[in-house]
Amino acid sequence: MAASVFCCLRCCRDGGTGHIPLKEMPAVQLDTQHMGIWGVGVATQKVNLNQIPLGRDVHSLVMRNDGALYHNNEEKNRLPANSLPQEGDVVGITYDHVELNVYLNGKNMHCPASGVRGTVYPVVYVDDSAILDCQFSEFYHTPPPGFEKILFEQQIF
Repeated sequence: MAASVFCCLRCCRDGGTGHIPLKEMPAVQLDTQHMGIWGVGVATQKVNLNQIPLGRDVHSLVMRNDGALYHNNEEKNRLPANSLPQEGDVVGITYDHVELNVYLNGKNMHCPASGVRGTVYPVVYVDDSAILDCQFSEFYHTPPPGFEKILFEQQIF
């Protein structure tokens, strides 16, 4: 089973890894193009990116394709059964350095989860022919107040 864990404009099948430190309260949106195994959330640099699904340890907090939000191998919350993402849906997440929230087609699903600590990075993984288009700016649906695109850390010399 080949797996990918990375952040980019399109996530599909095999790929690499990438890290973007989260400085502000970001929003990320995924357009589900082809369903399969996937997840989206946040993780520290210590997460094992070669072992999916993520959310198995203290280093990641993710929503998996079945609508469950996992941290430390514990289901922290779950989307309502009638609100599971389908092909073509837009899944949004926000993270305020404590709580991860999920949105489906712009609607808050009211299923927050927390638990990951420290500096985190956005993480998206796909497997089993899943294809996700990731948007880190220019969103399909407007993020809630106080959230915006991911800002990249820059060093000023």
